[in-house]
Amino acid sequence: MPRAGGQGRLIAPAPEPAGPTELLVISGRSGVGKSSVAAEIHHRLTHAQIWHGSIEGDNLDLAYPTPWEHGLAERNLAAMWANYRSLGHSRLVYANTAAVLVVDALVAALGGEVMLTGVLLLVQDEAVRGRLEQREIGSGLEPHLARSAEMAGRLEPEAPDWVRPVVTDGRSGSEVAVEVLEGTGWTD
Repeated sequence: MPRAGGQGRLIAPAPEPAGPTELLVISGRSGVGKSSVAAEIHHRLTHAQIWHGSIEGDNLDLAYPTPWEHGLAERNLAAMWANYRSLGHSRLVYANTAAVLVVDALVAALGGEVMLTGVLLLVQDEAVRGRLEQREIGSGLEPHLARSAEMAGRLEPEAPDWVRPVVTDGRSGSEVAVEVLEGTGWTD
């Protein structure tokens, strides 16, 4: 039986990847806690031995010059998800700032039937500044804050109706992850 990477404990064999892909999309402005919430969801699903993949969308086309016009993020997502599916995965946690606004491209990249769950993480400006000050260095803070505010102004009004808002102010990543996971039905 396969062993979990480096942990030495037995894990159940992968289920057959029959049926649709179940996609959890986590969006929100920079500094809202997307990466922390996605990491906590991954931890909780792993602890419960629930098969899933987790992808940070920002890493799919992290290059200079930015290759957006070539669809590199979607091509990389398609390739990665094909690899996950070949191993038996049918659930994907995908975190990216504007993912809820480009979900058609994500669904096309995943291929096949896709069941969507989406959340838009929300946070006040003051909290974003504090969070980004801890992670940004040098001259990157102010431009990052400006881009974060710009996206906040777009995301809430443009997010589709099926996307559920989740407030992160004054809450731990663990608390938010529990709320987000409840909306998926994956841990029932």
